[in-house]
Amino acid sequence: MASLNVNGEDVEVDAEPSTPLLWVLREQLNLTGTKYGCGIAQCGSCTVHIDGAPVRSCVRPLSALKPEQQIVTIEGLSRNGTHAVQRAWRALDVPQCGYCQSGMIMAVSALLHYIPNPSDADIDAAINNICRCGTYNRVRAAIRLVVQGRVPRSAARPLEPGEGSAA
Repeated sequence: MASLNVNGEDVEVDAEPSTPLLWVLREQLNLTGTKYGCGIAQCGSCTVHIDGAPVRSCVRPLSALKPEQQIVTIEGLSRNGTHAVQRAWRALDVPQCGYCQSGMIMAVSALLHYIPNPSDADIDAAINNICRCGTYNRVRAAIRLVVQGRVPRSAARPLEPGEGSAA
């Protein structure tokens, strides 16, 4: 048995030490928002946070995790989808097929946590997730929306100048 802290809850899982975190999350904890893409840490669909840092969960074995580490999945980022990045995604209709987007949102939320006003170079360096639909321009626009504090509470549309910040 291994002890983990996932989305703020202590859990016990029964898996081989070599089992990737991705499969523990999906198969044992039923947290299926984290997606399997490539299995070699290249695409980023499986991105979660460990102690605030974006990590590719498909190659992180259970044995590399400590019980005190805080693992956050897309489900734990916001229980009801109200995180500013999630609202910006909805406001700008960022996803097309959406498969990679939970990993993309996790990568972007980590970037904005560490660098609240990232330059284009910061974005390029930190957001290396692969989106087969090519939503990169909308991802960048959503990042800018969050940085500007123009994400609406309902995510129905970006705020107009003078409407105030909801971020």
